[in-house]
Amino acid sequence: MLEIKSLSVHYGGIHALQGIDLSVPEGKIVTLIGANGAGKSTTLRSIVGLVKPTSGKVLLRDTVISGKATQEIVQMGLVLVPEGRRIFSNLTVEENLLLGAYARSDREGVLKDLDHVYDLFPRLKERRTQKGGTLSGGEQQMLSVGRGLMSRPKLLMMDEPSLGLAPLIVKMIFEIIKQINTEGTTVLLVEQNAKAALEVADYGYVLETGRITLQGKGRDLLMDDRVRKAYLGEAQ
Repeated sequence: MLEIKSLSVHYGGIHALQGIDLSVPEGKIVTLIGANGAGKSTTLRSIVGLVKPTSGKVLLRDTVISGKATQEIVQMGLVLVPEGRRIFSNLTVEENLLLGAYARSDREGVLKDLDHVYDLFPRLKERRTQKGGTLSGGEQQMLSVGRGLMSRPKLLMMDEPSLGLAPLIVKMIFEIIKQINTEGTTVLLVEQNAKAALEVADYGYVLETGRITLQGKGRDLLMDDRVRKAYLGEAQ
């Protein structure tokens, strides 16, 4: 579904991404793990058009999307749930969710998807009239994911969905990721919580200082001594 070919990004004199190659097959969960500053968020922002690559290209279902406007990419079915939630704190929960469907004109479908988001996250339904800024961190993350789903994405990219959340909420978020995938949405997941990400992923990539250094099936990377030492806090 998604193909990244020799993608490079510079921030001034910093070579943030150094010719990376990555693919996301349809119907799968693919994860990109790595330390802070490795280039994970830059990768997602480049895919969705928020950062302009220096070279290389991104293809969505064999169509080159590099250089397209972000809103056009979203309308093609590729959506980013950003790091830090980025909800609209002065709008209600429901207003935030409906903004996720801003590019859609199928009102009946939007209302159906709104009900589905409330089924996934009952807590959001309970708080549908509350301002987004009054929610807890975990609830704001649910809202951010729900808003992404409201655009009915074919490929949902998630940037650090577990960041700063309590373990119980993290577990719930990863269960939701698996459910979203089971329902037919392809997922590209960026995570510092390598163990949780690799446990749900069909395939994984390890990014270090702008380069892909390892890749393989999620369960194989979980057992790889280099991954265990560097990202799972285990000695060799």
